[in-house]
Amino acid sequence: MALLITDDCINCDVCEPECPNEAIIQGELIYEIKSHRCTECIGHFDNPQCVEVCPVACIVVDPHLKETAEQLLLKYQALVES
Repeated sequence: MALLITDDCINCDVCEPECPNEAIIQGELIYEIKSHRCTECIGHFDNPQCVEVCPVACIVVDPHLKETAEQLLLKYQALVES
């Protein structure tokens, strides 16, 4: 599953530079995650780096985007190849 930033985001700017897939962008009100680029850091790290650094725990699994670890790895591989 891709990750999602909730409305609890305080725009602290720590998550965006940690994303190895450049999936996190500044939205109109809060940071947002581009789901087509989010692999939950599979292929890069053992844990999602944005979740690790978020001081308010506002980054959660998006319940609307169900992806297996295998699908996330395939997404990672496609991103690396492009």
